[in-house]
Formats: sequence, C-alpha cells, structure tokens
Amino acid sequence: MEQVDAGGSTTTVAASTSGESGLDPIARVRKLLFRQMLVGIKDGRFFLGSFHCIDKQGNIILQDTVEYRSIRRSSPSPTEQRCLGMILIPASCRTSCHVDCSIEEQLSLIQLKE
Repeated sequence: MEQVDAGGSTTTVAASTSGESGLDPIARVRKLLFRQMLVGIKDGRFFLGSFHCIDKQGNIILQDTVEYRSIRRSSPSPTEQRCLGMILIPASCRTSCHVDCSIEEQLSLIQLKE
C-alpha cells in the first residue's frame, strides 16, 4: 500500500508474517489462509471466522463465521452472536480487519520503507 503525503513523497507499507520483505502480495496472502480473522463493518457488527480468500477488489470471504453485534436491550450480555457459516464481506463495508497471530508475528507484520 502506498500513501502519498502533501509534500509529494511516498511511504510504502509492506506486510510480512515472517520478516521476509521480498515476498510478493500473493505469498503474503497465502500466509494468512485459514487463520482466525476479525472483521468490523460500518454498522458496528463484527465477524470472526477463518480467512478463506480475498479478491482484487478487496472483498473478503470468511468461513465458519460467527457474527457479533451490540444489542441495546437490557440483558445480561451486551452482545448477541449467531453462526453464519461462509460469508462475503464487501470492501466498501469493512472498517477494520485483525488477524490472530503471536506477538512475534505481530511485531514483524508491519515494516515501513521510504
């Protein structure tokens, strides 16, 4: 992903799960396959499932997914959940995306280059 600031310089952010910055994007995505992923969407719901694939537009498919949503009714639990199975989450609806991994992997996931 490239970000351009007002000064015209670019900053490239590369993600790698094993510290290998030379991996192409396809190899990086393959390392995420079948990992637990938590995806938040604009209406406040969250989906927790196993990462299955992503397309060119950024739509994500999760399998064995559980939906979590806040409920405003007075109840002992502030969230409600339901099992959904396989779902597609459009990139236009997504607000956050987190992958379950160890602390060491988290530290090596983001590598900044200028």
